[in-house]
Amino acid sequence: MSLSVGDKAPEFTLPNAKDEQVRLGDLLKDRGVVLYFYPKDETPGCIAEACSFNDNLQGFDKYGYRVVGISKDSIGSHGKFANHYHLNFTLLSDKHNEVRKLYGVTNVFLGLIPGRKTFIIDKQSIIRYIFDYQLKATLHITEAIKALSHEQ
Repeated sequence: MSLSVGDKAPEFTLPNAKDEQVRLGDLLKDRGVVLYFYPKDETPGCIAEACSFNDNLQGFDKYGYRVVGISKDSIGSHGKFANHYHLNFTLLSDKHNEVRKLYGVTNVFLGLIPGRKTFIIDKQSIIRYIFDYQLKATLHITEAIKALSHEQ
């Protein structure tokens, strides 16, 4: 499935690092969501991306958005990752890559590495922006903030 700007974001429910079920619809009740898919906890690019999202949480908050990261790593791995880097946003475990597939986030580099893709979803569950770039992980944050600033 390939999603485009203007499409309704597919609903999902996944566990967070505390093994609580998190539903997209619940996240969207009071704020938009910057939803980013990343390959793996504790890898250089993913550390840089997560820390950059964390460093810019006030910027996203200013525009009325929360940050949520998704990878196939376990809830235990997410908990350690979040604690290690003092991440103040939600990480969700997509153990079977079902949500990744639902959002059309494919593997790259001969199908060996899970893709890196960011979606900006407004409170009405409409996709407002998509950024798909594997390298330069921190560019996802810059592009997301730029896209949100243009919506204001």
